Amino acid sequence: MGTTWHELETDLPAADLWEVYGGLLVGQLVTQLLPQLFSKVEVLDGDGDVSTALLVTFAPAPGTDASSGSCKDKFIKIDNENYVKESEVIEGGFLDLGFRKYLVRFEIIRKEDKTSIIRSTVEYEVDEEHISNASLVSTRVFASIAEATVNYIKDQKSSRQAPEQSSDEQAPTPEK
Repeated sequence: MGTTWHELETDLPAADLWEVYGGLLVGQLVTQLLPQLFSKVEVLDGDGDVSTALLVTFAPAPGTDASSGSCKDKFIKIDNENYVKESEVIEGGFLDLGFRKYLVRFEIIRKEDKTSIIRSTVEYEVDEEHISNASLVSTRVFASIAEATVNYIKDQKSSRQAPEQSSDEQAPTPEK
C-alpha cells in the first residue's frame, strides 16, 4: 500500500480549474496537449458523472510504433462543491502489473487572491509478489497534466481578452 502526490500552485481561480478537471474536458484535452503521453481517451459509458468509464490509450514509447498499453478508468467520486474527483483503474494498466488498487484523486484547493493548488494523489495497493512494481508509481504524468491544463486555461483567457481597437486607431469622424 502506498500514496504519492504532486501539488502545483497556480494563479488561477479554483472554479476555472474545476471547469476542466470536474468533467470530461481534461480527458479530451490531454490527447491534444500531451500527445507524447496519451493517444486516445474514449468515453465507454456515462456523461462525466460518477460511474463514467473511460478507455485511456497511452502513446507509443519513444522510438517505437507500438502502443504503451491502455487501461479502463471509472469515476468513483465527484464533489463539485469541494472540487474533488477520484478515478480508479478497473482494467489493464497497473492492474496488469500486480496492483490490486490504483486510484487517482484530483483536488482543486482554493487559496486566497483567486489562486489555487492542483493536488494530484495516487493511492495504490500491490500484491506481495509484485512489490517491486511499486517503484513504477509516479505522479510525473499528473504533474504534466496540471501544467498543461494551467497553460491551456491561461491561453484561453488571453485569447478571449484580445485587445480591441485602441482609441488612437479609431476611424476618423466625418466633418460637419
